[in-house]
Amino acid sequence: MKIVVLGAGVVGTAAAYYLARDGHEVTVVERHPAPANGTSYSNAGFVSPGDAYAWASPGALKTFLKSLYKPELGIKIRPSLDPAFLSWTWRFLQQCTQARANANTDVKLRLALYSRDCINEITSETGIDFDERRKGIVYFYRSQQSLDAGVEHFSYIAERGLEIEAVDRKRLFEIEPGLADSGDRIAGGIYSPMDQTGDSRLFTTRLADYASERHGAKFLYDTSVEGLEFSGDRVSAVKTAKGSIPCDAAVLSMGPESGVFARTLGLDLPIYPVKGYTATMELKNPDNGPTMGSVDEERYVVFTRLGNRIRLASTAEFAGFDRSHKPADFERMFRTARELFPGAIDESKAECWAGLRPMMPNSVPVIGKTRYGNLYFDTGHGHLGWTLACGSGKFLSDIVAGRKPDIDPQGLLPTV
Repeated sequence: MKIVVLGAGVVGTAAAYYLARDGHEVTVVERHPAPANGTSYSNAGFVSPGDAYAWASPGALKTFLKSLYKPELGIKIRPSLDPAFLSWTWRFLQQCTQARANANTDVKLRLALYSRDCINEITSETGIDFDERRKGIVYFYRSQQSLDAGVEHFSYIAERGLEIEAVDRKRLFEIEPGLADSGDRIAGGIYSPMDQTGDSRLFTTRLADYASERHGAKFLYDTSVEGLEFSGDRVSAVKTAKGSIPCDAAVLSMGPESGVFARTLGLDLPIYPVKGYTATMELKNPDNGPTMGSVDEERYVVFTRLGNRIRLASTAEFAGFDRSHKPADFERMFRTARELFPGAIDESKAECWAGLRPMMPNSVPVIGKTRYGNLYFDTGHGHLGWTLACGSGKFLSDIVAGRKPDIDPQGLLPTV
């Protein structure tokens, strides 16, 4: 089949790779001049089933209210009368029961564990390098009380297949010696050896090249999607600024813009953009800083080792499609990094960036066929796009081919 994928972020590129590997004639349309120039450009760098909890939960409303007077939590809400924001918020609140939180977490964890295996299989098959480290991730806490709460929190996904180890300060510093200079600021943590890290932009760029060179996928950059053409209830072509592309099927993977585009087609896809910030810089000395991925669970700051670079990530900000940033947005990250990794960073040389996560109210992506018989969704991956991308792409390719997916599809398929 001739399949057009809308979007060349990590999700769209992974889907294109699997579809092209299946023998389809794949064209990827991307408005940016290269792959992974949007949300995938500079995320936290985590491939983390350990972060599979749904955002919507009984404690979410309390956390959001607390964020109004505790900016160190890293959650910012810019009040808005935007109908899309109000609708999304209402749906989010409906997902905040314990039963829904558990069900949504179960789906995310199932896909995350599968996707991690898919990423590793792709790495083995293609040989692409993306500053990958399979050392696990540590989630650390600053007090015994918060550590005890963290152990209880992680027990749910531990009971469902994620290997974890609760560690005291001494054991934590053995696992991540980069934190040893933080002294008594840390009480202990949770070590998830099944998690891993890597640069999603490098991965996406090199996978796009591989899919093009080895499987014939065609990537059209600097090309905006303007709409779809239909024949009855089926897509017949994708309209772009450079002309129409006839197709037998189309895949919507446009990140935070997916919801807006879907509404032009009369499809209810409740995706809302949630902004995150990252800062990436060379380590002052390659022996300094973190050796793996870690999370300060009380300040909501992420640290990732990417080759000789360190990446800091933080914040969930509800501000519509605003991608702007200013120096003050990164100061909390830099201050925390200086405390925990003294002498490791030079923030004056950091590449600072802000991007938008495509969040569904239930934190679960939507993958599969819509009510238009040959239009597929592969979108809504939220803060776990890098983690879930390859599993989603393989799952989608199975759906398109009519094969039984490797994992239970419940909770993933579109309902529109």
